[in-house]
Amino acid sequence: MNASTLEATDTQSPNQNRRENLWLNLGLNIFLPILLLKKGEAWLPLVAWQVLIVALLFPVGYFIYDLARRRKYNLFSILGFVSVLLTGGIGLLKMDPVWIAVKEAAIPAIIGVVVIGSLKTRWPLVRTFLFNKEIMDVQKVETRLAERNNRADFEQLLRFCSWLLAASFFFSAVLNYILARVIVKTYPSVDPTAFNDELGSLAVWSWPVIVVPSMAVMFFALWKLLTGIKNLTGFDLEEIFLGQPEK
Repeated sequence: MNASTLEATDTQSPNQNRRENLWLNLGLNIFLPILLLKKGEAWLPLVAWQVLIVALLFPVGYFIYDLARRRKYNLFSILGFVSVLLTGGIGLLKMDPVWIAVKEAAIPAIIGVVVIGSLKTRWPLVRTFLFNKEIMDVQKVETRLAERNNRADFEQLLRFCSWLLAASFFFSAVLNYILARVIVKTYPSVDPTAFNDELGSLAVWSWPVIVVPSMAVMFFALWKLLTGIKNLTGFDLEEIFLGQPEK
């Protein structure tokens, strides 16, 4: 494990350096499952519980495919994989739909707790989300911080941004719970078709209701981090990012 990622190993193989296919990710994890959950019974000769399995096989299959292709996994992909399995389990076991809300809230809440807990380690997760060496010239920034004896102030800035980052996940957890309780009301034992349709609607509405506000908080944290780096190093914003020459 290194300072900017939660990779499985320290050494990077050629497979690990492969970029993820964004459109394949979105298609198999979001778009196809939503379409199948809402229209699967009309399109396929399957009953509701079979449609649920088929819909969830796409994100499960993508996780396995991407892991085999890139040999790369992290906390968030694992939690996403577990979330899919829990959704399937709740539906197939015909559990109370309140457990969908609990599951939806638990995933971002766990990430928020981990973000805060990582402050006690050598690798705070804020470095994965915001102060990332794949985006910013981390080495140049840290060298300038050392030259100006501003390391302590920078660590305090990272702690502050970590709490903002965690707040975005806790905020997402609350919104997830509320949205799931509002949308997913049908017991899968009573009407599995309606249950599947509600799961699809939940996925659709999560973008405008949850993702956008949560990302707004995260971007505010990024803005605070960039502003702080600029003040502590004297760099212009464009000099902080990779590929920019130092003045």
